[in-house]
Amino acid sequence: MYMFIRKYTKVRSVADAARRAKSGVGQILRDSPGFKSYYVLDGGDGVAVGVMIFEDRESAHAANDKVREFVQASMFDLDLGDPEIIAGELLVSIRSDG
Repeated sequence: MYMFIRKYTKVRSVADAARRAKSGVGQILRDSPGFKSYYVLDGGDGVAVGVMIFEDRESAHAANDKVREFVQASMFDLDLGDPEIIAGELLVSIRSDG
C-alpha cells in the first residue's frame, strides 16, 4: 500500500475546499486504478490535509498528478498555495475490531 499526504497551510475556507474535494477529487480517485481510500482533515488556522491511499506507488503517483491538475484548475480561488507533499509505503495499518 502507498500513501500520499498533501498539506495546505493557507486555505481561505477549509470547509469549502473539503466540499469541492469530496465531489471533484472524489470522482477522480474513484475512477483511478488501485484507489483504496481518501480523507480530508481540517487542521485549524487554514490548514487542510488530504490523505490518499492506494494499492501501489505507480497508481498513487498517477492519481496524484490528476488531483494536482484538478486543484490548480478548479480550486484556484481558495488561494491554496503549493502543498507540502509526503508520500511513501504504508508500513503499519491498525483498525478497530468494531
